Amino acid sequence: MLLLALDTATPAVTVALHDGEAVIASSSQVDARRHGELLLPAVDHVLDGAGLRLDAVTGIVVGIGPGPYTGLRVGLMTADTFGLALGVPVHGVCTLDGLAYAADLDGPFVVATDARRKEVYWARYSDSRTRVTDPAVDRPADIADEVAGLPAVGAGALLYPDTFPAVHEPEHVSAAALASLAVERLAAGVELPAPRPLYLRRPDAQVPKNYKVVTPK
Repeated sequence: MLLLALDTATPAVTVALHDGEAVIASSSQVDARRHGELLLPAVDHVLDGAGLRLDAVTGIVVGIGPGPYTGLRVGLMTADTFGLALGVPVHGVCTLDGLAYAADLDGPFVVATDARRKEVYWARYSDSRTRVTDPAVDRPADIADEVAGLPAVGAGALLYPDTFPAVHEPEHVSAAALASLAVERLAAGVELPAPRPLYLRRPDAQVPKNYKVVTPK
């Protein structure tokens, strides 16, 4: 087994290789505006660091969000392209699950990433491997009662200390955690999600409501 994992659902552009036993190479850079520019060089860097070629990869793991439309689709389209070119399976993993897995906290907690527009993408967990609510997008003040008293993980929680007063690392997701979680679930026979995006809301760019279609006569 050689899994190539990547995620662009948050400001982090993160890539890792997992050989079924451990992460053998990884790279993470935080830049919310350069996902498309940074992802492929990061893949090359990780493969070079492991002394491997892309055709050695036997599967792809990709973070499916939730995340903003523009960044999230970079990782998903790249994963789909690699999967088709190599003829290997592409597995999805919820980005929030990757953060929870890396946090390795005991007891209930919440993961929150920045959704912009003064909102967060979030979910509750009973432990680092078990999500107990579906991913959602909300204003922090609107979920204050639901997350009261719970430790929090993620960059979204850091932005709103009134709602999330006790924040733990990591701030951003890592492909290393995604890959390790995917390997663990696959070994247990768990079916991973399809590599389809969790947008949770419409993209910012939309067709105007009164758009007039002009067709030639």
